[in-house]
Amino acid sequence: MSKNNTNNVDKVDNVKTGHKQKKKFEMPHIYVILFVFSGMAAILTHFLPSGKYDRVLGPEGRTTIDATSYRLIEQTPVGIAEFLTAVPRGLIEASEVIFFILIIGGMFMVVRKTGIIEVAVDKLAGKFANNGLLLIAVLTTVFAFIATLIGTVELSLVYIPVIMPLIIALGYDSVTAASIALCGTAAGFSAGVLNPINTGLAQKLSGLPVFSGMGLRTIVLLLAIATAVLFIMRYAQKVKNNPLKSYVYEEDRAKRIEFTKVVSDDVLTMSPRQKLAAYTTFIMFGVLVYGVIKQGWFMVEMSGLFVIMGVTVGLVAGLKLTEICDGFNQGFRDVLMGALIAGLARSIAVIFEDGNIMDTIAYTLGALVGNLPPEFAAVGMYFVQTGINLIIPSGSGQALVTMPIMAPLADIVGITRQTAVLAYQLGDGFTHVLFPTSGYFMAALVIAGVPYQKWLRFFLPLFGAWATIAIAALIFAQLIGWS
Repeated sequence: MSKNNTNNVDKVDNVKTGHKQKKKFEMPHIYVILFVFSGMAAILTHFLPSGKYDRVLGPEGRTTIDATSYRLIEQTPVGIAEFLTAVPRGLIEASEVIFFILIIGGMFMVVRKTGIIEVAVDKLAGKFANNGLLLIAVLTTVFAFIATLIGTVELSLVYIPVIMPLIIALGYDSVTAASIALCGTAAGFSAGVLNPINTGLAQKLSGLPVFSGMGLRTIVLLLAIATAVLFIMRYAQKVKNNPLKSYVYEEDRAKRIEFTKVVSDDVLTMSPRQKLAAYTTFIMFGVLVYGVIKQGWFMVEMSGLFVIMGVTVGLVAGLKLTEICDGFNQGFRDVLMGALIAGLARSIAVIFEDGNIMDTIAYTLGALVGNLPPEFAAVGMYFVQTGINLIIPSGSGQALVTMPIMAPLADIVGITRQTAVLAYQLGDGFTHVLFPTSGYFMAALVIAGVPYQKWLRFFLPLFGAWATIAIAALIFAQLIGWS
């Protein structure tokens, strides 16, 4: 980034307005939002009938439901005691996500202390100084293709701290960095061309050949990526032209000072130990990719590798053990809020499970779709899956609960099971970066330093465009009898 551009940022930081601004509505803190959702969930358990499906073994030994077994059971409304313990129980049940967030925050802080990120940002910022928008398009597309192949949207938690310094140094903001990772992975995951977590599992549950229907899913993928890239680039260019247009202008003040100062006219170079640390980091990431794709690693295994990565890279770069420990501690502090949010979000599902109304909601929504005319049934399934993702923010979890219901329902209402699977994918996937009950998503926002309400300001127009693509794709699938 040039000195003139940096000076412009400094000038903008010193702008003072002499008139009083009208007080605007502010979204409540995310803790408040999640607590209100928990309270609403508890109230619902007093009014909705408790119901249950029988659980049976499904594909690959996973527990799914018997779609013909729904029955009413004795009402189990959530009382004061259950409500008061929902948050700590949610924290316990989300412990895998929570520790993953803490460890990844610690690991990246150690890597930053080695100085290799500073040098990498300086070099990449110089190369892309005049092609920042191209970089945005490339990164978003790469993240989308990775997600559509392996389905691990949680990798956005890895992407954000890696790209954040570069995106800030190029004159953009934290929303831009977060959207590249979150929207890219959401687009790829939703289309799920070869995604075993949503497409593969849902097709197995529906009795379809695994990964069949790739043609239409690829078209949906390309449309979702193109739309995301255009929205992100438009916003990023607006911020580049006028930093005051950033939705997180105040929140990014410290980052602008920290990351723009590393980009200077002086060429930064790595010491021999830093070069060796950089090579070690790449090797570790290679092991990570191999483990996720070939060995089925998830958060526990990834967390273990990140601990080893932080210690190894720190020692290779010449950090003392005390400095490595301090780096982990500082990283833990930076992402602590995101870790807690993951547990708070899980408390909502805990309440639904205590009240035994999660199955009732799935059964009721399925029945509503069954009463729709065939022309609207596919779109109805999309909205049902969108709503269910608020309480079951897991791709595989939602498939195991809803597809045993939706697949036979599709036969009854006159749409293909392939279309029903697509409705599930799009209803589930796009909302992963919308609903605050999605643990990894809220954690990613905290890592990026983007308040939830300001993310909504950016994302809601894009979500509207994605929803339009989803509805159009489902209508088209219905018209051609896609199978």
